[in-house]
Amino acid sequence: MKNALCVASRSSVTLCGLGLALCGVATSQLALGQTKTGTAKTGATKTSAAKADLLVPSSLKAKAPEIYVAKFTTTKGDIVVRVTRAWAPLGADRFYNLVRAGFFTDAAFFRVIPGFMAQFGISAKPAVAAAWMNANIQDDPVTQSNKRGMLTFATAGPNTRTTQLFINYGNNVTLDPQGFAPFGEVIEGMDVVDKINSEYQEQPNQNSIQKQGKAYLDKSFPRLDRITAAVIVPPAPAMAPKAADAKK
Repeated sequence: MKNALCVASRSSVTLCGLGLALCGVATSQLALGQTKTGTAKTGATKTSAAKADLLVPSSLKAKAPEIYVAKFTTTKGDIVVRVTRAWAPLGADRFYNLVRAGFFTDAAFFRVIPGFMAQFGISAKPAVAAAWMNANIQDDPVTQSNKRGMLTFATAGPNTRTTQLFINYGNNVTLDPQGFAPFGEVIEGMDVVDKINSEYQEQPNQNSIQKQGKAYLDKSFPRLDRITAAVIVPPAPAMAPKAADAKK
């Protein structure tokens, strides 16, 4: 069983044993960790192209555009994120593939701490969550700061990024030297992010989300906000030249 990275008082780092998402620490000890237990299932039956892709992480390795926009439709409203691949190429590529494959459908904002961050990225479907549990990507250098509105992958230590992400509420510069590499920023809907339900804070158990998915959260934390859809927004088409200009 791996350890989860815990940020104590947002400034110092400690490693604590897994279990609850709280990692056995007080609420003031804020974890940005992703719980990892068990092993991913392989050899999934390919009943459809979309399902096969989502259950086989190795098939989702497209290179993302240098700059692209993704839109989350949530239970609180729309959130639009612009990703700059140069900031963190591996993170930008992973996020691009997850969005295109429909990974975030029904994914809950399961860990929301006012003034700090809103965390999401465990699949609502246990089979999908299991498939991606150990699909780690290597770390990117930190080129941007974890300021308000920046989108960043959560980790469970070096080179352990998989699918969990967070949006920064505050200017969390103390996360920068710890290896948290932002790759995108909210360009529309930060007011929506501010409204995401934070009443449960760190109560949801990440292991239970992994194993039981949406059913666990609906029963135990029914008022959590969630993503209903996530899409890559097509770039605006180039404007046709005006007739007068075309004659020049």
